[in-house]
Formats: sequence, C-alpha cells, structure tokens
Amino acid sequence: MAEAIYVGGLLVATPLLDDPNFRRGVVLILEHDDDGGTLGVVLNRPSEVSVTQVLPSWDPLVTGPSVLFEGGPVQTDSALALASVPSGQEPLGWRRLHAGTSAVSKLGTVDLDAPPEILAGEITQMRIFAGYAGWTAGQLETEIRDGSWYVVEAEPGDTFDSRPSNLWRSVLRRQPGELAFVATCPDDPKLN
Repeated sequence: MAEAIYVGGLLVATPLLDDPNFRRGVVLILEHDDDGGTLGVVLNRPSEVSVTQVLPSWDPLVTGPSVLFEGGPVQTDSALALASVPSGQEPLGWRRLHAGTSAVSKLGTVDLDAPPEILAGEITQMRIFAGYAGWTAGQLETEIRDGSWYVVEAEPGDTFDSRPSNLWRSVLRRQPGELAFVATCPDDPKLN
C-alpha cells in the first residue's frame, strides 16, 4: 500500500465508505497539492450515455466501452478526457499527467476543444469522464485517517480497464498482505 497521496496514485474506497458517489470506487489522482487540495476521476463508473450523444467527433478515439464515465460529483456537466501515448512523445492537444517512469508517465489529459484529428494515430487509448472528484486541502487526508480510502499504486491497465465494474476487486486483490482479502468483502457487509 502506498504511503502518501500522489499524482498517478489510486484511491480505493474501503467497505466503510457508503457515499453513493464513491461506494466501491477507484479514483485516479490527477492533481494533488498539500495547500490546494486534490482532484481525481472515478475510473469504474461507466454511465449509460454514449460518447456519440455528447462528443461524437471523439467517439472513434475512445477505448471501449464507448460511454461517458461518471468522473465524480463535481461539475458533472463538463467533460475531462484521459489518453495514453505509446512512448515519450507529447502530441499537440495532450498534456502529460505525471513525469517519471511510473504506470501513468504515458498518461495525460486531452484538450477536448482541439480537433480530434490531431490526436488520431498519436494516442493508444482514451476515455472521457463527466465531472471529477475534488477535495479541499486536508480533506482527503482526514478521510484516509477516518478509514474511507486506501491509497495504492496504479498499474498501466487500470485507467482503461475493459471491465470497469470489476476494477475495485481487481485492484484490491493484487495488494500485498491482508489488504487483498478486502476484495472478498460482500457488497453488503451485514450479509456476511
């Protein structure tokens, strides 16, 4: 399990977190500043709204399922896109999320106001999120101390997992020690 909150890390909801916006959620941290707060997107909440209904020109570049994902409860009327590039290149319309050699060093945000044609052939995977999750300075640290979140390392396939509904269990299952057992927790712990 990771020690601190960092860009590119994952927040995995503990079974104690029953907020419907985050229950069994897996959040990728996109920005974190001890003074400014934290911003991320929920990776495992596909909606029923197809990309073609909202951003049809981007649909050919989206990695399946070709739907908007519910990125979080903040500004749900806006869209944020993540895409990966094949190497160290930085195409126009794409901004690296995190420098370094981690799983997310090839991951970045996409300028959805740019023409999709400039990124066609430049990105390998893409997903679009409606809204995001946000915490003020210190708020997320308090939630972690209170037992609402685990902070763990991301793996390259997490952001574009083809079975997002299974992501919560699969991320927990790969963790070392007793944390892996949390993946077996039933949806309603009272039924255990």
